[in-house]
Order: sequence, then structure tokens, then C-alpha cells
Amino acid sequence: MTEEAQFSPTTIVAIDKDKNSQYAVKWVVNHLIADNPTIALVHVRTSTASPLNYIGARDGVGMHVEPDVLEMFRTNRVYCVRKGMRVKEVILDDTDISKALIEYTRNNQITKMVVGSSNRNAITRKFKNTDVPTLLLKSASDFCTVYVISKGKIQNVRTAKFQPQMTANYPIHYPSQGVMEADDEYATTTKVAGFKAPIPNPNLSPNNRKLLSATTNYYGSRNMSYENLDMPLRTSNVSDEFNFEFQFQSDVDDTFQFSPLKVSCSPLDTSSPQSNQRDMEAEMKRLKNELKQTMDMYSTACKEAITAKQVAKELEEAKKAEEEAVAVAKMANSRCKEAIEAAQKSKWIAEIESKKRIDAELATEHEHEEKKKVLEILKQKQTDRYRKYNIDEIQNATCHFSDCLKIGEGGYGPVYKATLDHTPVAIKVLRPDVEEGRKQFKQEVEVRSLIRHPNMVLLLGACPDYGCLIYEYMNFGSLDDRLFRRDNTPAISWITRFKIAADIATGLLFLHQTKPEPLVHRDLKPSNILLDKNYTSKISDVGLSRLVPPSVVDGVTQYRITSTAGTFCYIDPEYQQTGMLGTKSDIYSLGILLLQMITAKPPMGLTHHVQQSIDRNTFDEILDPEIKNWPMEEALSFAKLALRCAELRRKDRPDLRTEILPELARLRSFGQKWEYSTRTKRVGK
Repeated sequence: MTEEAQFSPTTIVAIDKDKNSQYAVKWVVNHLIADNPTIALVHVRTSTASPLNYIGARDGVGMHVEPDVLEMFRTNRVYCVRKGMRVKEVILDDTDISKALIEYTRNNQITKMVVGSSNRNAITRKFKNTDVPTLLLKSASDFCTVYVISKGKIQNVRTAKFQPQMTANYPIHYPSQGVMEADDEYATTTKVAGFKAPIPNPNLSPNNRKLLSATTNYYGSRNMSYENLDMPLRTSNVSDEFNFEFQFQSDVDDTFQFSPLKVSCSPLDTSSPQSNQRDMEAEMKRLKNELKQTMDMYSTACKEAITAKQVAKELEEAKKAEEEAVAVAKMANSRCKEAIEAAQKSKWIAEIESKKRIDAELATEHEHEEKKKVLEILKQKQTDRYRKYNIDEIQNATCHFSDCLKIGEGGYGPVYKATLDHTPVAIKVLRPDVEEGRKQFKQEVEVRSLIRHPNMVLLLGACPDYGCLIYEYMNFGSLDDRLFRRDNTPAISWITRFKIAADIATGLLFLHQTKPEPLVHRDLKPSNILLDKNYTSKISDVGLSRLVPPSVVDGVTQYRITSTAGTFCYIDPEYQQTGMLGTKSDIYSLGILLLQMITAKPPMGLTHHVQQSIDRNTFDEILDPEIKNWPMEEALSFAKLALRCAELRRKDRPDLRTEILPELARLRSFGQKWEYSTRTKRVGK
């Protein structure tokens, strides 16, 4: 068997310079070629009318080929070779591309033809002639399957109706423009697209009756051979047998085999050469008829075997598809169960959160109703804007100012815990110096009784004759007690500290925006920030500096400076130098307070220590060690904002409404989101 016979592709790819041709080649290499890794790349030239030129055939005639066509073949050939394919390159010259491809497939019994889709859109196809893929789908041979590929996927396919039939003669028909060359005196060889088939030479001498042996190798492993076909001449003196042996081989199925067919001819007795010639022709005609019948039977058996194999393959594919569908269904069922479980879990968490929220709302509503009742009672009892108490009620409530009910001592006087009108209250008794400005005291108390804000300690009433102020009672004491953990109270989390800071800034902004003139606190520090049971912070001692005469205020300030060195650290340096008071004075005090909230350290020299830790990258060491999970980035942002508030010059301090409060509100929101996510994870576990 020659190399050309072995190199016989049954799959061709029609290529051109467009992109879809490359997609077609890649699709064939990746999907279509399995048992026979051999394809033919066919290009039809319509610009010239030169004879057929088959690139890649060893015996082909070298003809001129355009450089762009060579580059097109080279690109596709390199890709196929890298994929382990054997490639035959063919150029056909014709004015009709589809006709040339159809004739080539018919003459060479090509069973699979792959073409790229047309680049023409629906509008151009309507007004112009039909494109090449459409013509091939309609007019290709019935034994050839046509695939149309677009962007690496099958756009259209027309399957073959039957397999090509095998005939006794060599099944390849050659175009009239093929290149012919004589090998010797016994045979003439026609070469088309790399195929080589011997054809009996009519000029053979009578004495040489050894016929040639020809083998055709097709994709699908269908082999047909003529082996040692002897045709001896019959004479009157010689008695021979005419043996005609055919062997059929097929690997369509391993169990499908044919036994060799032997046809024997008995000796012919002739009396003359003319009679011998007639008998010989009759015998040859009979043998040809038998051979044709045998070939028909063989073709039918091959078709039935191929059909049976295809049916078995389809059944196997259907079984695999069913198994895959079952696996997909199981996977989908599993995912559905997981989704249902996740939904149930989310619903359970949502119900828990909803219940907690409802309970909190009910508790808040109840507390609000209680406060509302108290305020209504107070409103009904008082004729002025605030509830007035006499000294006897104050003394009875405080057990004559017993030290056991004393809960604090400030610069303006002691603070006692008591109960008035069945409500827990805090009674602040001002120092005796206040009595000098009793008239001014009454006016300012009436003004303070009008102040209502969630972050301000509510003034419930007063005893103007003796300088006593009655405030709502805050359960958790002052921020100063909680930061320094007095009475072994637990440390406040960083989330709560961010919330308290935002509440303080909100209340302070309310004071600074009062009309007709802003209200300056002048004494903002941790001990004047009170906390309720929900850690809601409220500013106390609001405006006490204006409840006493200026001389008394100066005395109080002096008293604080001499008695408590820490209080001096909260006073605005410019106010100490110039005596001019402004809203930026409270911003300085707020900056020192914020630094204490994250460090839990005394205020003396605190700004210097925090700035130094930031410069030396040791900021984590100065934070309150009782908190182990500080968010470093947010805590650093908090500290830098506090340092800006504590600048020595007022003009360098940030604005409370546009800079300080938005940043603290952002940090509070960050803490609430972190707390919610942590709680959700804990509930999920």
C-alpha cells in the first residue's frame, strides 16, 4: 500500500480569508476528527482560470500561488500540526465555489465537509444570490454531511442520508483537468489531490496477464483488495482452472466479517480461437454480474451494520444523557434543599431580630409614656414654666441632705439622689455664693426649663429660694466613672464609645445653634456627661456659668484651677489668655474629652502623648488596653479628629456642624454595622 493511499482524508474544510474559516478549522480539530486524524484544507480560487493545483501532493506540479493564499494555508496548517493532525492542502480553480466543492466531494467520496458561515446579513441575503453555505446545504452529495460553523459553534448541519457505496472499480473519479503521467508500460497513473490509483493500460502485451493489485483505503476502515487475479488463456492442449478470488474486509464492527468469496470456472473446450474468445467474454460477463451482486450484498450488509452501530451509539448517548440529567437533578435537588434551609435560617434570624426590635420598641414606648405622664403631672402642678419645689420637699427627699444620698461633688456644689413625685431625680445644690444673684438665677432657670433635647439632661424643676436644681436621674452615672471603671464597672466597648461621642457632638451643636445667641457650655468634660441605662449620653450643667454672677464664675474657675488640676486642661488656651468666650472654646474641651474616650488616661499632656504615638507608629499602645478589638483605622481617624479639635488656635479647629459631627456620625454607623454583623454570625452559629 502506497503512502498516498494511506493519506486519504474523508473530511475537508473549505477555507477562505475570512474569520469563520479559522473557526471552522478549529472546530473540526476539536470536535470532529477522532479515528482518522487527517483532513484536507480546500480553497477555491475564482480570480484565475488556471488548471487544478493541489498543494501538498508530492507528485503535484508546482504552480504559482498568491502569497496571501500561502499565508492562509500556513496559518491553518501550523494550528493543525500542533494538534497532531495530518493536513492535505488543495486549491481548486473555478468560477463557482459551491459547484467546485460539490464536485470535489462527489469525485473523492468525501463524507464530511465543514465550511464557515457567510458574513452576509439577512438583508443582503434577501436581495442577492444565495450564499455558498446555503448552496452546499442544499446541493451537496447525499453521502456527505455538511457542517456550517459560526464563531466556533454549529450554525447549521445537514446529515448524510447514506454511506458512499463501494464498487468493483476504484471509486475515485478524477476531474478532466487532472495531471496525468505514465509510470511504465503496464499502467497509467492518475494523480488527483495526492491519491494514486493504477489503471490498466490498453497497450499491455497478450503474454502478460498478471493484473495489478489495487487497494483503496477509506475513512471508516473499509478495505477492498484484488489479490493475484490470474486470467489464463484457454487452449485445446491445456486444461486449467480460471480462479477469481475476492476478499472483503471491514472493521465497521469487530464481529462483522465476510469469508473470502472464490469463484471458479471450469475448463472451457473450444474448437477455435473465435469460440474461445466468445466463451471468455461470456464467462467474464457472468463473473462481473456475480461480482456486482456480491458487492450489492456487501454494501447492504455494511449499511445495516453501520445503522446498527449508530443505533447502539445513540442508545448509549441517550443513556449517558439520562444519567447526566439524573445527576443534574440530584444536584439541583441538593441546592434546593440548601436554599430552603438557608431561607428558613434567615427567616428564623429575622424573627428573632424582629422580636427583639418589638421588645425594645415596647420598652421605649413604655418609658416614653411614663415620662410623658410625669411631665403632664408636672405641667398640671406648676404655674410657671418649671416645677417649683419648696425647701421642705427638698430636705425630705434628701433626708436633710444626708451624705449617704450624695452621689457627686462639682464645682457648683454637691449632687444628691432623691425621689420627687414618685420619680428618681438628681438634686444639685448650688454653693451659697449663688444667692447673691438670686434674681438672675430665676430668669436663667426659666430659660433652661425651655431646653428640650435627647442629649441634654432634663431640668425637671428648681427651688429658687435656696438655689437647688432638680434634674432627671441618670442610672449609669457619669462618663468619667465609666471610663476609669470606678466601683469595678465593666469597660465600655469601642462601639459604645463611638456612639457616645456622636451623641455629645449632637447635643453640643444644639447648644451652639440656640437663638438669639449661641449657648456656650464652658465646662465640657467627662464628669459632666451622664449616661442612662442604654448608654445614651446627655450633657449636664448646661449654662450654669450663666446662672451665677460673673464674679462668682471667675471664682468657680479659680476654685477649679486650684483644687483640681485636671479641670484646667479642658479650658480653651485662648480664653485663658484673652478672656473672650466663643463656641470654639467648647470645641477645645470636646477634643480633650474625645482623646480620653479612646485612651482612658488623664487629660494632662494627653494631646502630646497621642501625637507622639502616631508619629512613632505606636498608636495601638496608647489605646485603652481594656478593649482588645479596636478597629485601628477608625480609631486613628477618631484620634486625628480629636487632635484637630484640641488645636491651640481657634481658627485651626474644625467646624462642629460640617466636619466634626459628620465624621463622628460615620464612626457611629460603622460600629452599629459591625455589631449587627457580629450578632448575626453569633445567632447563625
